[in-house]
Amino acid sequence: MRLFGRDFYYGWPLVMVLGITQTTSWGIVYYAYSVLIIPMQAELGWSRAEVTGAFSLALAVSSLAAFPVGRWIDRHGARALMTVGSILSVLLLLAWSTVRDLASFYAVWVAIGLAMALVLYEPSFAVAAAWFRRRRGQAMTVITTMAGFASTIFLPLTAWLVIAQGWRGTLVTLALLLAIVTIPLHALVVRRRPEDLGLTVDDDPPAVAAARPERAIGVRAALGGSAFWWLALAFSLGTIIAIAQHVHFVPYLVGLGHDPALAAAAAGLIGAMKSPARIVFGPLADRVPVRHLTALLYILQTLALGILLLIPGEVGIFGFAIVFGAAVGALTTARPALLAEVYGRVHYGAISGAMVASGAVARALAPIGIGALYDGLGTYVPIWWALALIAMLAAGVLRLAAAPDGARAPSPGPP
Repeated sequence: MRLFGRDFYYGWPLVMVLGITQTTSWGIVYYAYSVLIIPMQAELGWSRAEVTGAFSLALAVSSLAAFPVGRWIDRHGARALMTVGSILSVLLLLAWSTVRDLASFYAVWVAIGLAMALVLYEPSFAVAAAWFRRRRGQAMTVITTMAGFASTIFLPLTAWLVIAQGWRGTLVTLALLLAIVTIPLHALVVRRRPEDLGLTVDDDPPAVAAARPERAIGVRAALGGSAFWWLALAFSLGTIIAIAQHVHFVPYLVGLGHDPALAAAAAGLIGAMKSPARIVFGPLADRVPVRHLTALLYILQTLALGILLLIPGEVGIFGFAIVFGAAVGALTTARPALLAEVYGRVHYGAISGAMVASGAVARALAPIGIGALYDGLGTYVPIWWALALIAMLAAGVLRLAAAPDGARAPSPGPP
């Protein structure tokens, strides 16, 4: 395509647009919820468990929907699905703004779980995997780095809107913003693959592209191979670690006697470290086997937990936050890049969806399971040590997740 008077590969403005829509969708459909919990409780009189249970249910629905969504994207592309998901999200936010009974609230959030599967990371990763190979890591880094600012933008915006408009009015405003930003961009910009526009992956010359065939492992072959299940185990173990930190890190610090403001600052630093880590990871992923980099990220998580447990005071707390935040942030990009490296782009959507669905149990049980361990032990210390060992186990499991037999493609070469 021509841009500013010169040729420009359509894949790059495409991933920039996906970065914008991911930032908006994550900020409104996912992060804004946490700000709305207390004002909803104040008006409707529901318990904290009743309100948060709907969100947990939505996450479960989103995980289970990932596989059929991925299969659709492989066959038809993400354009229509992401557009429908944006429209559905807007309508559900408006419906949420009118709820007055718990049953309606849960019904809305079951549907929001489906909408999450249509508009959040997985479809955008499938698009990036279809458009890029040599620079796939960089493309996915653009999306995740931009989306990393979703909470930074939308948490304070939502809090301000609640003060100005109340929680119901806030949902109406956020729905309008979501509609204005995401619906036209998904409908007008997203394309299935470069071949549909007469282009090649990475915009390579046709002769170069033909000389670099990429593996194309089918869904049945992927699920029937050991590599998929080793990867699924590794990422499920990683999910346990990430959720444990997200849910229990602040209570752990407060329980040790630290000021809640310090605990919040440390948790915020974890989030702040994600984007720079993704920026570093992207170029590395295009030059070094992603499986090795991913294993290294799990080892860094073990190191971070060791810092937290062995170095006293604020030095240990903030050292943990820096190292752990960088590792978990880069892992967001590592998972889709690794799947694309192992299985190729043709069936990426379905294989990625199956991988997400395989982690549904870990995602559902980790918060309550670790909470039960704490109730029984009365301390988080052995739990953190166990998580450090789990991270090392995840790194070791990745060593067993070799590419399927006969699936090795020629090296993509330097960019």
